[in-house]
Amino acid sequence: MHFKKIVIAGVGLLGASFAMAAKEQNVVKNIVGFGRSEDNLKRACNKGIIDSYELNPEELCKDADLVLLATPVGAFHDISTAIAPHLQKGTIITDVGSVKGSLVYSLENTFTNETYYVGSHPIAGDDKSGIDAANAKLFKGARCILTPTDNTDRESLTKVGSLWETLGMETKTLTPETHDLIFSSISHLPHVVAFALVNSIEEIDSSFLDLAGRGFIDTTRIAMSSPPLWKDICLYNKKNILAHIDILKNRLESISKFISDSDVESILREFDNAGTLRRRIGENNNEN
Repeated sequence: MHFKKIVIAGVGLLGASFAMAAKEQNVVKNIVGFGRSEDNLKRACNKGIIDSYELNPEELCKDADLVLLATPVGAFHDISTAIAPHLQKGTIITDVGSVKGSLVYSLENTFTNETYYVGSHPIAGDDKSGIDAANAKLFKGARCILTPTDNTDRESLTKVGSLWETLGMETKTLTPETHDLIFSSISHLPHVVAFALVNSIEEIDSSFLDLAGRGFIDTTRIAMSSPPLWKDICLYNKKNILAHIDILKNRLESISKFISDSDVESILREFDNAGTLRRRIGENNNEN
């Protein structure tokens, strides 16, 4: 698998890590960056993450054979609309977005005239952001979800899957709708909870945070994630996230009642069930 020119729209943590991994695996000859901040793009060039950058979409994409959308998902539509008229025949477009759903169908309609969009979501990241946190090994051993539709070009799907696998990922295919349902529960909801938990401690007494131990730190690490990124995710996957927040609220209300009633048996049952489920995750992921 080799590409002559890959364009990365959004040279942040994931975009920069992708560039570094692609270079390490020798899958690309030339990587060009695109984004809002010229200073960031210059830094990426100086660090050797990208080979060059462009601010003009026409010059940027006219001879690209792969475009990676790595900005917050809220910017995907505007970027795609800007670059679509300038792509050459056969160009593949993919992304690193944590939300798919209706966004996939919208992007499919934007990229026409024999250019091919394939939705992808590498499940890799960090609570830090930006090129200084980028790491060529970020994707190794992680999963990447591909979200084709009935309209997805099968050859392009194979190429995108092979690319992620070359970077060290295990690929899995889901429909866009199933993807958003699953990741609302195991990714989006936990981030919302982490944000709410830290802010709740501030409401109680922010000075208490100075005494936080490892358990609290581990539980709330993801509260340091990028607010603009997660704002977009919450809005694009609103229906699923709201439904899952309601389920969580009901569960908390049940625990609250158990505690209020000093219902020892129910408290133990609730906590034991959670522990059993959590240990299963660790076993499946070879957690020590």
